[in-house]
Amino acid sequence: MRMIQKLKALEKAVVFIRWATDGQFGKLKYVGSDFIEFEILDMDSMEYVETVLINSQLILEVIVSGFEVSRVIAEMSHKMEIADLGNNLN
Repeated sequence: MRMIQKLKALEKAVVFIRWATDGQFGKLKYVGSDFIEFEILDMDSMEYVETVLINSQLILEVIVSGFEVSRVIAEMSHKMEIADLGNNLN
């Protein structure tokens, strides 16, 4: 199975991707045959700050589970719950 086919199954998931020039946590927004669209997550604010298009041949590593990815997802969930509580108070 090609990596692109595997990534297609992970579309909309939060992952860590390392490519030729960088590595970031974020969400796979779109997976195509020649590139992927990846929303980069700012680790301090837990918000998506940038969208990059990455040539699929430049992807070196994708981490889809594990301690670090679980921690990022938990922090994102925690931030969303706090934001939702703040909106309910008004």
